Amino acid sequence: MVIPYDRLSRRHGALRNITPDTHELLFVESESMLRSRVWHPQRLHLVLSAAAHLREEFVSEGFTVHHRDAATTSIGITQFAVESPNTSLIATTPTSHVVHAQWAAAGVQLVDDDHFLTSRSDFATWAASQRGTRMDVFYRWQRRRLNVLMDGDTPVGGQWSLDAENRLPPPKGNHDWPEPLHHTRDEIDDEVWATISSAGLNLQGQAPDGTWATTRAGALRQLQYFLDSSFADFGPYEDAMPKGTWTVNHSLLSPYLNLGLLDPAEVVQAAVARFEEGGIPLSSAEGFIRQIIGWREYVNGVYWTFPQEYRNENQLNATRELPPALTQPGSTQMACVGEAVIDIDKRGWLHHIPRLMVLANLALLTGIRPDAFLGWMRRMFVDAADWVMVPNVIGMGVHADGGAMMTKPYAAGGAYLSRMGSSCKGCRYNPKLRTGADACPFTTLYWDFLDRHRAEFGSNPRMAQQVRGLDRLSDLDGVRERARQVLGQLDRGEL
Repeated sequence: MVIPYDRLSRRHGALRNITPDTHELLFVESESMLRSRVWHPQRLHLVLSAAAHLREEFVSEGFTVHHRDAATTSIGITQFAVESPNTSLIATTPTSHVVHAQWAAAGVQLVDDDHFLTSRSDFATWAASQRGTRMDVFYRWQRRRLNVLMDGDTPVGGQWSLDAENRLPPPKGNHDWPEPLHHTRDEIDDEVWATISSAGLNLQGQAPDGTWATTRAGALRQLQYFLDSSFADFGPYEDAMPKGTWTVNHSLLSPYLNLGLLDPAEVVQAAVARFEEGGIPLSSAEGFIRQIIGWREYVNGVYWTFPQEYRNENQLNATRELPPALTQPGSTQMACVGEAVIDIDKRGWLHHIPRLMVLANLALLTGIRPDAFLGWMRRMFVDAADWVMVPNVIGMGVHADGGAMMTKPYAAGGAYLSRMGSSCKGCRYNPKLRTGADACPFTTLYWDFLDRHRAEFGSNPRMAQQVRGLDRLSDLDGVRERARQVLGQLDRGEL
């Protein structure tokens, strides 16, 4: 039994019914994976320590466990197959196109990945019945199919989505946000970190500090902590970016779901049960559950529906390299970007709005190469996985697919960031200004982006009004000149 490092659930896939008498286990650590990229140390530690804990669990139960260090995972699998010629190699289907092809070529028998609530074949059947793969239509189908928050054939409360209620800006004045749960490191965590820190790897970011659990028990504690401390208030400030908290009321469950330490069914069941006990607003329950059964399942389905080459899409012809503002903490005067990058450096995580409306928005407006931005996100976020990041970056974040996934780009100027965040207060730049040295780069670049892409978006029903707004600007030439200055400063690390 070959263990993918992001499929650590014993309740799903190939590990579902194994016993020490019927199966032996193989863990392969890839030297190429460790050394070919600049990793955030907390991302690397979480993956390797979670696998090490599972490996120790199997050993304690009497399983025969093989651990191989190899140049690549495929080479390690092939070497083991040569050493054990009468052994059948079985694994849960990997979660990326590349690894799926490599393992299949290595002769591994792949068992369907049933960790998701929607199988790949079910999503493909649904998608084939639609004119397009719209997430809101998929979500309604999911609610009915899974019978979640339903009253017969209608949604509880009469509305499918309460998203309109979940867009409050940060509260004014003092607000009590839940303190993040701390996870105490154990001996295995310390051993894994000692190995990582002494291996001469190219790392960027701060060392593990107890932010992330590395066991299923820790993941379950995090789930319960969310239900007890944050679930009720999750909805209203779901999109807010306040200062003084990096968690807001978010669950922090994505790393554990993506590794297999939690499964979506148990998370949804726990959330529904807590909602039915009372005291949880429907807007919070629906908003959170939509993230799990809607968006998360939808993104996975899109990843496997689109071809592998989708990751290379660049239909807006973006050519800019990653700027220092993203790769070097403390190198920009844009407060929202600087704070986001520092948060990533500290713990390898941001919630969905700063990812989309700060980081990806910056990449979109400035024309950063989609593959470069995707690679950076894959390396730096603790919950990154190929199936997650490719659609979220290529399709939603930087609109590199030309609208195959989303009907409009998520472009925004400083007005949105000022309304939904707290960073503009005291920032070097003014979100209300388009031109001049004090103009917010996002405000300038938003209009410049629309100007540069008039042809692409002028006929888009969801973008036409914004594009027509260009004709009402009396200072468009000034915007263009200011945009050239901003982009030059960005490239030089002077913005």
